[in-house]
Amino acid sequence: MSDLTGKKIAFLLTNGYEDSELTSPWEAVTAAGAAATLVSPESGSIEGKKGHTQGVDLASASADAADFDALVLPGGVVNADHLRTDTDSVRFTRAFFDAGKPVGVICHGAWILADAGVLDGRRITSYPSLRTDLGNAGANWVDEEVVVDQGLVSSRTPDDLPAFNAKLVEEFAEGVHEGQTA
Repeated sequence: MSDLTGKKIAFLLTNGYEDSELTSPWEAVTAAGAAATLVSPESGSIEGKKGHTQGVDLASASADAADFDALVLPGGVVNADHLRTDTDSVRFTRAFFDAGKPVGVICHGAWILADAGVLDGRRITSYPSLRTDLGNAGANWVDEEVVVDQGLVSSRTPDDLPAFNAKLVEEFAEGVHEGQTA
């Protein structure tokens, strides 16, 4: 397993997230030595669609990608739809691409990437219902368990979490990717 000691990983989400798409990657990166931070437009704590509750560490309005080494965008329809309309969350997400930092996205979490304008020419997977939206944003959508494109790691559903987590940790350990641009 790759070592993430000293790395700071941001998880961007809000209420209605897919519980396992937060908890499983969180466990994977912290087990590899990273410090994880929950960033949200909400304050206090947020709740997943199956009842997992977790405290918010940092408001997206004051979050700065320069303070982190990588970003994880969990899915969940409600979570993803709310984040993509939050200007601060979109700005924060795009800043990772502008800096060439790795990003992991699973399921509906990819919606925000369309709003951030970072998908042109990128190869990506997601929950199948996002295929048209991501394609309209310029992505080359494929139906695969996990896809890696220059530091962008994507997967379809919670069933893909083992492969997603492994690639996530690997890409995060590599750090900045020259091809990871907006």
